Amino acid sequence: MKSFLRTILASALVLGGAMSAQAADRAIIVLDASGSMWGQIDGKPKLEIARQALRSVLTTIPADTELGLMAYGHREKGSCSDIELVVPPASGSASAITAAADSMKFLGKTPLSAAVKQAAEDLKYTEDKATVILITDGLETCSADPCALGKELEQSGVDFTAHVVGFGLTAEEGRQVACLAENTGGKYIQASDAKGLEDALAQTVAEPAPAPAPAPAPEPAKPEFNFVPELALAEGAAALKDAGNAWEIYKANADGTKGERLTTEYNNYKGSLEPGDYVIRATLGEAAVEQPLKVEAGQAYKPLFVLNAGTLIVRPRPSDGGDINTGAAVVLDFPGASHPATYYGETKIVLPAGETKVKVTIGQGEANETIQLAAGQTVEKDIIAGVGRVVVNALYAQGGDKVDAGGLDVRVYKAKKKIDGTREQVTYGYGPDNKFDLPAGDYVAVARMDQAEAEQPFNVRVGEAGDVTAVLGAGVLAIDAPGAKEIRVYAARKDIQGNRKEFGYAYDQKHQATLPEGDYVVEADLGDAGKKEGSASVKAGERTELTVQ
Repeated sequence: MKSFLRTILASALVLGGAMSAQAADRAIIVLDASGSMWGQIDGKPKLEIARQALRSVLTTIPADTELGLMAYGHREKGSCSDIELVVPPASGSASAITAAADSMKFLGKTPLSAAVKQAAEDLKYTEDKATVILITDGLETCSADPCALGKELEQSGVDFTAHVVGFGLTAEEGRQVACLAENTGGKYIQASDAKGLEDALAQTVAEPAPAPAPAPAPEPAKPEFNFVPELALAEGAAALKDAGNAWEIYKANADGTKGERLTTEYNNYKGSLEPGDYVIRATLGEAAVEQPLKVEAGQAYKPLFVLNAGTLIVRPRPSDGGDINTGAAVVLDFPGASHPATYYGETKIVLPAGETKVKVTIGQGEANETIQLAAGQTVEKDIIAGVGRVVVNALYAQGGDKVDAGGLDVRVYKAKKKIDGTREQVTYGYGPDNKFDLPAGDYVAVARMDQAEAEQPFNVRVGEAGDVTAVLGAGVLAIDAPGAKEIRVYAARKDIQGNRKEFGYAYDQKHQATLPEGDYVVEADLGDAGKKEGSASVKAGERTELTVQ
């Protein structure tokens, strides 16, 4: 996707001076660990891109910066209270933050407002200067108002600032969270790919504060407006009004090329420019046009910029007649793109006229189409990924309780084995109620909880939904060994060599594991008291408790 991040950051340095990026003396990074971070950009999950960006940027932060990490949605699905200060703010915390992000699960909802509020409170924002950097790939999903929160924190804080990095958000989605930053004097930065996210973190976390600019000298009075540009999609088309477009204004170099950036304005802009030579660049969606402008004293200018672009509306659907999939990845490769742009769900975007290649991905299903777009034209297109949906769960025993734990590992394979006897893995997930969108065909679900594993074959048909349940034939063994330094679990039965198969261990006094139905021996290392053994029989769907002392 085209990255406009450097454009946004440079313009922020001009607008008002006070918006210049500064390193935070004491700050908390709030990381979106919701399930949507499994979405992909350029074939790579967003959560992996975020981890890599943190690893890179955190090596450059000033040594005296007190930095912490807060996450939400990383422990539970469907919870608006799953918020945790994973690493408290402290100097030298970069390695701890990196390690925490690398080991984090991405599961739940997006309570971004509550997370920012908690981070502000942990920084004692009503007593000290405090900065929060929010990285989110989605909008608030927990009935809160980020805009109102920004005003509240600004009014009650001593010197509070929130920066927001919108990772993979559309322009419209970005406007819905940008107010959180703007209402606290912070910055909203749109990061559309790995490089954009790394640049955004460098600007909000790692870049040292610039020296304050000297106060500008008073300027003489000027005419109210001498530059009123208009924008159209095509020759002869009506001028656009409040379209969400941007006007980038540059000083012109002697050879007519773009020089120093002066400002970026939006929508129906009216302004006054000093006499001189300029280059004006107009952008809307993924389309852009630029042209020179020579301003002379006492003259007014109303230039028309023609984008030579059209509007494409893509509605990704799992099957013919199916509902629009809001999590679908829509990748657009259009004329003039340095690399394809990625959007999500129903996509409405202005693109340069010409041939656009569209790839829609829903789960493991993919569809590709080529669309011809003329200047001024609007093309609406339903694109069918051709998938059905299954929800995979596991039971401890036939007719028994569902395995309702985040440690449940579910992997989906193609049913047909390869020549070496192995199967090709298609996708995976964690916890109960895993939803998979798959092309038509035969598959095998492999569910594993601790030491118990079961396979369940199933078939997928396009446009249909189904449930897949694997029966582990297992129970839970809970062990209490007071004073133990180590606990190990073995099968009771020895093999022909006299050895027992190991079924897990723990360096603790307590250990709990899901085990296949059967008989087991538990060995506890009690230190000076030596090693003690106990035995237990595990039944499918039941809990067994054992004390070894």
